[in-house]
Amino acid sequence: MTRAIRLSPKEKARIQRLLTTLEAHHPNATTELNFGSPFQLLIAVILSAQCTDKRVNMVTEDLFARYPDAEAMARLSEPEMLEEIKSINFAPTKARNLVRTCRMLMELHGGEVPSNREQLEALPGVGRKTANVVLATAFDVPALAVDTHVFRVSKRLGMVKAETVEETERQLEKLIPREKWSLAHHWLILHGRYTCMARKPACERCPVSADCPTYAELITPKAGPKARPAAKKKTAAKKAATRA
Repeated sequence: MTRAIRLSPKEKARIQRLLTTLEAHHPNATTELNFGSPFQLLIAVILSAQCTDKRVNMVTEDLFARYPDAEAMARLSEPEMLEEIKSINFAPTKARNLVRTCRMLMELHGGEVPSNREQLEALPGVGRKTANVVLATAFDVPALAVDTHVFRVSKRLGMVKAETVEETERQLEKLIPREKWSLAHHWLILHGRYTCMARKPACERCPVSADCPTYAELITPKAGPKARPAAKKKTAAKKAATRA
């Protein structure tokens, strides 16, 4: 069940400023994965799990040149696919999923990528996040994919109070107009990738720092521990009595 979030008018205004500023800084936001068709996007997104887009693009440049569609890629065996993608994180698992996905596309969908969520999520290696990316980017279906960047950044910016990816998605969908879901996904990813990094966020050049509660906590001086009252010196008489 999605937790109900009640926002004050002040909080609503703050979040609207965040979204407006992020949109202004990423006016042409889209995926950084290279692809030429819905099929290639699907393959690239599956490969991108726990791997950088830069590395995926290096691998798919040759992969898509040799195997541009499901029909061509479905002919590969798992060992052959593994050889093609061996520099990708979790390559053995992804090789198995890619081969099975390509063969399912051929058997069930005529080699085409379905634009239906249930059919997408039935493919090996495709979860809700991957399906959301494909739906939004390839088919212009409003969807808000939550990856590690979106999960981290939305919490740091105080947009959500969620402990899971699923709850984060639901809360963001309530905050952001439906027609902006796909774009907001990219705004938050790009902000997390280049400004609000996991280990060392670049708060000094962050365009939304004025509205970021995490930054406000960082710059607010913290009260030090209260000084302990000095112990009263014992008089010579008391010391003598103590020793007696």
